Amino acid sequence: MQPTLIELQRQITALAPMQKPTDQQGFVTLGAERADAALGSALARGALHEMFAAQAADAAALTGFCAGLAQCISGDAGRIVWIRQGFSETEAGPLFMPGLAALGLDPAHIIHVRARRPEDGLRAALEAVRCAALGAVLIELWGMPRSLDLTATRRLALAAEASGTTPLLMRLAAEPGPSVAQTRWQVAAAPSRALAANAPGRPAFDITLLRNRAGASGQRWHLEWDHERKRFRHAATVSGSVAAVPDKRPVPAPVERLARTG
Repeated sequence: MQPTLIELQRQITALAPMQKPTDQQGFVTLGAERADAALGSALARGALHEMFAAQAADAAALTGFCAGLAQCISGDAGRIVWIRQGFSETEAGPLFMPGLAALGLDPAHIIHVRARRPEDGLRAALEAVRCAALGAVLIELWGMPRSLDLTATRRLALAAEASGTTPLLMRLAAEPGPSVAQTRWQVAAAPSRALAANAPGRPAFDITLLRNRAGASGQRWHLEWDHERKRFRHAATVSGSVAAVPDKRPVPAPVERLARTG
């Protein structure tokens, strides 16, 4: 990890003289009116936000939602550091830069760090969050590592408050635990509406706000990502046929998703 951390420090040092644009300070709107209203009109920058995949199969949805959120936070000119634990990359696959470009992100503005252990990822994350020239830092960890405790989240939150850089903690195969995160979200894949000529629809997400220190929590929304405007928006209900109940076979129980607010 040491050579990787040294290289990350070198790249961060090169960014240090840069200043955030004035519209990058304070808060960021998602673009979805009801979600923004629940957050008190906007999502706080310079604060720790925690995102959970509802199930293992929702890893891609979590990646897409966090990529869009990082774009909202950073803007077109902002730099993003994306830190991924090696096991997470093994299980969920490597980042696909053409896919991120299709979401509206510029791959040239993404600094990708691959950490072998969770401790290494958290150490690199702390270095990155301390850099005020960055827009967002995505920290993708797998499971329930012991190193990701209340103290670790407090360090990230304090560094974010001091620099104004926003860390997004991405959790795969994990459950909510002690954390000082400003908000906590659950992300799942959702059906999308086909575009003209039956073209594939925009990326859609089933989002639940599990925690909101600035207001009420528990709200659930169906959002889609508009890569042209680089904003989320509320998606219309997708109509369609419903699968028939299997004949002479038991109906499987619904899979429970995260419900604890931590």
